[in-house]
Amino acid sequence: MSSDTPFLQGIHRLAVLLAGYVVLLITAGGLVKSLEAGLSVPDWPLSYGMLNPPRWWQIENVRAEHGHRLIAGTVLLLTLALVIWIVRREPRKWVRGVALVAFAAVLAQAALGGITVLFFLPTAISVSHAGLAQLFLGFLVVLAVVTSRRWVSGESARNLAGPVGRIASLATATTVVIYLQILLGAVMRHTGAGLAIPDFPLAFGGLIPPRLDFAIGIHFAHRVGALIAATLVFWLLGRVLRYASLERVVVIPTWLLAVMVLVQGTLGGLVVLTGKAVLPNTLHVGNGALLLALSLVVTLWARRLDWVAHQQGDVAEVEVFGTRRLERAVS
Repeated sequence: MSSDTPFLQGIHRLAVLLAGYVVLLITAGGLVKSLEAGLSVPDWPLSYGMLNPPRWWQIENVRAEHGHRLIAGTVLLLTLALVIWIVRREPRKWVRGVALVAFAAVLAQAALGGITVLFFLPTAISVSHAGLAQLFLGFLVVLAVVTSRRWVSGESARNLAGPVGRIASLATATTVVIYLQILLGAVMRHTGAGLAIPDFPLAFGGLIPPRLDFAIGIHFAHRVGALIAATLVFWLLGRVLRYASLERVVVIPTWLLAVMVLVQGTLGGLVVLTGKAVLPNTLHVGNGALLLALSLVVTLWARRLDWVAHQQGDVAEVEVFGTRRLERAVS
């Protein structure tokens, strides 16, 4: 299978760089919350009436908040550059559309960040700010994957040995569950429920809390969600190793996903056991974003491999996500 879509290496590299930089931005946002530094700079979009207040790096909370703003500003500029580049050079209309949606998302994210400060950290806005950040990361991951050399070359899967469509479906479910788990974590964090259950791995010394209120309920739901997400990740790893064990574009991110989910569980436990110490609390947020990105990478490639796995028998050329593939003709 061949493709007329050119490989634009510069666009691909910038998309990968920007996706990684957004993981850093989300981690920096986690640091702001870990330090409860969201109002350490009380105005917006300026900081104490200036673009860059003097000696801002000397005060920990101001350093965290203003540093977060500087990283966010850089992300905005890089996103603008990426979108302009894609709109001018990318022939696939749907990819240009994703780029424009990503830019709209980063603008909305900046606005939510400002509203969060100006209205003194309302929970609904803070959670929305966290959720939209993850969606924005997802758009960038899509752009990074679909501008890669293998994607645009239309290279066929060579080592498939089973129902790859099931891998794609399981990967999609895993990605959705991880995103919902991140939203649960954001609600827990922004409602002060991070220590509502003070022990780990048990809950008040048992498997189930002896009583429930909102804080305990949202905290326990987050723990249950973590178990579900971890189960899906290792189930996915098993399927990938069985049916696509030589397809590196799927296997490598799936292995990384499995390792990072163990790291995430460890960090979650440390958050509780250390009384929400800044380092594990912050890394827990950043690693959550990395989990979502890896799961989405697996999902995209699994679906891609599922498409090319149907290139046998009587076929007809069709377009799927802007990429040519061959599909069995219907008689």
